[in-house]
Amino acid sequence: MVEKQVAITLEDLRQGSDAVLKRVYEENRAKFLNFARRYSLSEEENIDVYQDAYIIFYDNVMNGKIENFTSSISTYLFSIGKYLIFDRMKKNKKTVSSNYDLSIVRDDAQLVDTIEISEPGLSTEQELLQKHFGTLGKQCQELLTLFYYRGFTIEEIMEHEGYNSENVVKATKSRCMKTLKERIRANTD
Repeated sequence: MVEKQVAITLEDLRQGSDAVLKRVYEENRAKFLNFARRYSLSEEENIDVYQDAYIIFYDNVMNGKIENFTSSISTYLFSIGKYLIFDRMKKNKKTVSSNYDLSIVRDDAQLVDTIEISEPGLSTEQELLQKHFGTLGKQCQELLTLFYYRGFTIEEIMEHEGYNSENVVKATKSRCMKTLKERIRANTD
């Protein structure tokens, strides 16, 4: 029988329980390192970035800078880490490649944190996604890649891609996802 994990709350974290803090650190470490490998940093740099992100996360929780989570703990931790990665790449004068292999898209706004890089091949769902993702227009591919794969927020996409408003980005993303889901569904029916 599998024991169901109890969600960690902000109160749990603020109490400073070593067990809770250790659980957050350990549950997210491997997922973050898999995510970070997409960028051109060394494994040591990725580990340093994760530890720095965790320290910032811990400080923000303990200093009351976080009043509530609008996303999961993982997403919050990953967003800190993403900025630290980009900052480190900037210092190293490295750029992010635009050649992405978008192998999974999720319905929610969480970062892609469940993909296992060590898996030898793509699942049937991932193959369908990859096939139909390639049939979308360039604008949809770019927007979905920025949001789901690179973890950009709606605001960041608006600035990066020159959209007029957040509502335009949200509507376009919704339309692109609907098209992608319909194409995948048509292929599986």
